[in-house]
Amino acid sequence: MWWLYLYVGLATAGLLVLGVLAVRVYAEVRGLARQVGRSGDRLRQASQELRRAAEPLARGAGELSR
Repeated sequence: MWWLYLYVGLATAGLLVLGVLAVRVYAEVRGLARQVGRSGDRLRQASQELRRAAEPLARGAGELSR
């Protein structure tokens, strides 16, 4: 009968380990999602700055082709 207690204890310990690992994965995924969001914002800002910087050049090229 002691083996039954051993198996139940090992199964409980295994579930606890899986629970702890799931919480850690969840925390890492949230951190990664925040980083992806910040990177998207920075890319959007950089593309707007590039567009603003390229406008005078595009106007100048348009005037040259006339």
